[in-house]
Amino acid sequence: MGRTATFDRDDVVRAARDVFWARGYAETGVAELEAATGLKRSSLYHAFGSKKGLFEAVVARYLDEVVRSRIGRLQRSDAGPDALEHYVAEMRRAIASGTPRAQAGCLLLNAACAPVVDDDPDVRALVTAYTDELRAAIAAGVDSARPEISAASRAALSEVCASLVIAALAVARVDPDAADRSLGVVLTAVASWDVGLTPVYT
Repeated sequence: MGRTATFDRDDVVRAARDVFWARGYAETGVAELEAATGLKRSSLYHAFGSKKGLFEAVVARYLDEVVRSRIGRLQRSDAGPDALEHYVAEMRRAIASGTPRAQAGCLLLNAACAPVVDDDPDVRALVTAYTDELRAAIAAGVDSARPEISAASRAALSEVCASLVIAALAVARVDPDAADRSLGVVLTAVASWDVGLTPVYT
């Protein structure tokens, strides 16, 4: 009979998350994961199957604890017209905070920028699912903020806003000021987008 695991799976996932978040998927080595989690390679592989299996567990936790806690508010049935504005303000505060996690950028978009995504369809699928979920949440926020414009206008505005948010998350690690500017434009676009699909920036 095999030995019962003596470690806390949640603690291991959180410790591995910090490494993946700071280093990215491709640059994270198993030795670094061993050091962070206190487990040997054999224990990590027994519990998660592989480095990719551990990363998938990290992503699941990241989505639940970090991402969905924010974007879920945009999709609530009682989300008000200011829901998207509050989401953007929270993102800007997080980026401006200068905490290690804020400086590390977005866990999944960091992975998307690594060459491994081109070679690994499973990791690529994780990133794609994340951006799809983010786009859907922002679309819900746009619907709540600008219900008076046409569906076509809201769809176009949603795409612009989602692209700006993704761009902000992608550059937050290296240029937080640029990330903040991109998020600021989201609010300008939402406020000024007209029925002719033409945003007016001030």
